[in-house]
Amino acid sequence: MEVMEAVFTRRSIRKYKDKPVEKEKTERLLRAAMQAPSAANQQPWEFIVLQEKASLEKLSRMSPYSGLTANAPLALVLLANEEKMKFPENWQQDMAAAAENILLEAVDLGLGAVWLGAAPLEDRMNYVRKMCGLKESIKPFCVIALGYPEEQENKLIDRYNPSVVYYEKYRGQA
Repeated sequence: MEVMEAVFTRRSIRKYKDKPVEKEKTERLLRAAMQAPSAANQQPWEFIVLQEKASLEKLSRMSPYSGLTANAPLALVLLANEEKMKFPENWQQDMAAAAENILLEAVDLGLGAVWLGAAPLEDRMNYVRKMCGLKESIKPFCVIALGYPEEQENKLIDRYNPSVVYYEKYRGQA
């Protein structure tokens, strides 16, 4: 699949078949994440791969929106290690790029995925920190639930809106 096709067809998929994600595909997702751009190449990322039902069920209580992880065959927890940061003010940008790479690779692999935010919400970050036994210097960024789509599919929904594009100078409402 072309990269641009994945960009245009990616959707938030929240229901998954009861089918495990193969180890090779999980590794491809992680490799994609680690190819992301990063401020001064600091690469602050670390990852926890969750596949056990008990762990996924516990993770489902992170937020009002994370319940779907209980029925996902796979969740990736994206973490940023403060000890790797040369530019700590950019860690969330680095992690967002890694997350988007995972979401796009998921489309290419025939998987569905949804991004569930943790940072900057302290209650969610602390939940993940406690659940995963993380030290204070490890910052939970997000969770990405993954699996083979049950009902939804990755398909184009054209969101292009020329009314929010300006050339040379902003001309929108203040």
